[in-house]
Amino acid sequence: MKRQIIMIDQDKCNGCGACAAACHESAIGMVNGKATLLRDDYCDGLGNCLPVCPTGAITFIEREAAAYDEAAVKRNQAAQKLAQAAPKNTAANQAPEEKVAPSPAQAPALPARPAFVCPGSRARMLKHQQDAQTGSGVQHPAATSAPAAAAVTSRLSQWPVQIKLAPVRAPYFDGAKLLIAADCTAYARADFHERFIKNHITLIGCPKLDAVDYTEKLAAILTENEIKSVTVVRMEVPCCGGMEMAVKAALQQSGKMLPWQVVTLSVDGEILDD
Repeated sequence: MKRQIIMIDQDKCNGCGACAAACHESAIGMVNGKATLLRDDYCDGLGNCLPVCPTGAITFIEREAAAYDEAAVKRNQAAQKLAQAAPKNTAANQAPEEKVAPSPAQAPALPARPAFVCPGSRARMLKHQQDAQTGSGVQHPAATSAPAAAAVTSRLSQWPVQIKLAPVRAPYFDGAKLLIAADCTAYARADFHERFIKNHITLIGCPKLDAVDYTEKLAAILTENEIKSVTVVRMEVPCCGGMEMAVKAALQQSGKMLPWQVVTLSVDGEILDD
């Protein structure tokens, strides 16, 4: 099948290994000191490896490639986990290794790597300012007697908001300041409506969960409408790299010179860069 997949420029690769560490599916490995795409069917095409490459050696191309095989990826991760958990043989009880010629039909061996999922899914407690004052994030009896906070007004001005469901043409797109946000961003930052959604047309999505490339849909929206500007709000986790790269590719495909910016939030809602 013909699909979007990464390409690694060996001349630009400096062998830092950042892309291999960022690839949650073990599609990338280090071969002779250079990053290499080991298996097409392990590459989900989301591009988590792209933002971490310091030399720009990784790009997207469209070519004939095996379909992404999530089941095979999970089997490989489980096998790696078992291999790491197995006790090491000592010199005294280690049996001589039997040399067996690999079968040409066998898939290429993958380097042992920690079995893990998206690092952004790591469990953690978030301590906000109000927690520091009370000692925990739960509601205290004293808090119930405090005056209720003023009602917060939603600033969302259109529906639907999911990129997959949004129409390519709509009256509200013309002359709009477009906000393209990762799903998690509004949950991470309390003032998201006031700071980002206000006066914007909002589209949200998650390239990791949707498992689709937003580039074509976003490019069509940018091409068919008179968009004034584009703001991308993403989380610091690698999964959001796919969102940023999709918007960048969509802008290029639209052929329009639009002002655009990327705002990155930490997992506790702090703005890391804008």
